[in-house]
Amino acid sequence: MEFGILFTSHPNTDAEPYPHRAVHQRVTQEILRAEALGFDYAWIAEHHFSNQYGIMPDVFVYAAYLAALTTRIKIGTAVVTLPLANPLRVAENAAFVDILCGGRFALGLGSGYRQYEFEGFGIDFETRRDIQEEALPLLIELLTKRRADHRGRHFHVKVAGEYELFPHALQEPHPPLFLAGATERSIEVAGRMGLGLMLSTWTPFEDLARQVRTYRAALAETPPALRGNPGRGQVDIARWVYVADTDAQAKSESEAGILRHLGHFASGHTSGYLGAVQKGSGGRPRDYDALARDILLHGSPATVLEKVERLRDMTDASSIMLHYPPWYGAERTLASLERFAAAVMPKLRQPAPAAATKVRA
Repeated sequence: MEFGILFTSHPNTDAEPYPHRAVHQRVTQEILRAEALGFDYAWIAEHHFSNQYGIMPDVFVYAAYLAALTTRIKIGTAVVTLPLANPLRVAENAAFVDILCGGRFALGLGSGYRQYEFEGFGIDFETRRDIQEEALPLLIELLTKRRADHRGRHFHVKVAGEYELFPHALQEPHPPLFLAGATERSIEVAGRMGLGLMLSTWTPFEDLARQVRTYRAALAETPPALRGNPGRGQVDIARWVYVADTDAQAKSESEAGILRHLGHFASGHTSGYLGAVQKGSGGRPRDYDALARDILLHGSPATVLEKVERLRDMTDASSIMLHYPPWYGAERTLASLERFAAAVMPKLRQPAPAAATKVRA
């Protein structure tokens, strides 16, 4: 397995005063520490207009900055909100950042779930998946053929004749492409279009397994022209992670922060996101002990290892994105990451038995 950390640049409003400029220095230091600890990915997320979640208006600007500060860790977007973007600019910037970081870039995309962000940009929230599904093939065409002549409902693009997309990415045919999915529609689109799949922090294990089965079935429908994506068939699952010396310590140090964060996701800010990702499992906020059974990867190193192994066996996940709210404090957060890197990660990097080797559709 590979291991990344999902950084949402979420300010700790208790410790990083308004207008929260300190959040970016703190997150950058966490990313540099993640590289030193041996994590494979630093995933960064686009969010706008609110201090109740992330402050990151342009992931490409930040990725280029990180490219100059790092040497090994891969830099990924989780995600670019595609309906708020021009797919031509996304293709250009993805190729450019891939050059700047020496071929360490991965492009994660998603339809978005925060209505206030769409209202800010004047984009219809209810049509976001329609916009995304027009943008995706156009984006892939630009990255692979470097030309496109497209007149659709939402986008008009013409790069043709003597003109082409510049620059060209280092990775061939392009950087790995992923799609975040919380609904059956998006998950099936990811499979049919040969995209890697990113799954939510709040989805219970059983539902994750069902979603992966849907994705694997849709992978069989990927046309040959779209099977060259380096991310095709990869499943990256975001999980809330907190590692302490004991289960009791993990609960004591993380319970208030994770339930505070859950309260935000259960509010109107996320436009039904929590219900969507937990569809079929009640979709209602639960107490800490219930969350710890099949959502949170919290506990001692042995407990977290067992949970990751169970999640891997149920879903055939290729990567886990560690995630956490800002409320634990920087010192406890780094201590948790260090425990995971020292006591959990090495045991999960061992090669899987030959009989369990994954064959992609």
